[in-house]
Amino acid sequence: MHIADFTWNGGDAALGPTLAAHAKNAESAGISRITVMDHFWQLPGIGPEDRAMLEAYTALGFLAAQTSTVKLHTLVTGVIYRHPSLLAKAVTTLDVLSGGRAGLGIGAAWNDQESAGLGFDFPPVGTRLAQLEEAVQICLQMWSDSEGPFDGTHYQLGRTLNSPQSLTRPHPYLLIGGGGEKKTLRLVARYADACNLADGPEIAHKLDVLRAHCDAVGRAYSSVEKTAMIRLDPTQSADEVVAACERLAGLGFTATYVYAVGYPEPAKIIDVLGAVVPRVV
Repeated sequence: MHIADFTWNGGDAALGPTLAAHAKNAESAGISRITVMDHFWQLPGIGPEDRAMLEAYTALGFLAAQTSTVKLHTLVTGVIYRHPSLLAKAVTTLDVLSGGRAGLGIGAAWNDQESAGLGFDFPPVGTRLAQLEEAVQICLQMWSDSEGPFDGTHYQLGRTLNSPQSLTRPHPYLLIGGGGEKKTLRLVARYADACNLADGPEIAHKLDVLRAHCDAVGRAYSSVEKTAMIRLDPTQSADEVVAACERLAGLGFTATYVYAVGYPEPAKIIDVLGAVVPRVV
């Protein structure tokens, strides 16, 4: 379950208890992962920019306290939003406090309007992709036994000490989001445990590109988990979600993140997903 919309009945004052109940109900329904966006404004296509949006890692910490089994991560963190060392520390903290249930979802970022509005640097895409690679390298180094320096083009660290270390070894689940064929999927092949792709006409082609990148770096394509994202709205039935999951599974996807839009009562989301889970797991 990917939570992309917090516009629920009760308004801001009820967000805490509503989100807590939503997470507990999702876990009870058999959902195995709960993710949140790493954005500061609501996204076009989901709602107006001024709708409620929670800061991702604060929200994940809250969700960790409300749950006991689900994996927790962002889908996905924009590399420009936090220094990589702080990001590694945040994910490590979440992993330790959740009992080893944290992951890192990361990408090159894309929302220039949000960044301009809140004062985040938003360099050209080539620079952001280079930052993404260095950020992944820094996180992996901080999750390793090395405390040595990191001297990159965009980031320089004098000592990559990380204590406490993550409970998940050798490192928390690492997912790189995005379907860029020349660089993003190459980074998946080189570094990540998983990719995440939006469902659409090109999704099978994207997997072919990923396979070629895996071959180029000498990695088994099967060792990369393929995950996809699909949208749910009140016009759709559990049967339609099941059909989408089965189609994606036929392409090689093993996890589908479902984000819901237009549900003022989150319990209605669980009604649908709870009916889907036993049919697809």
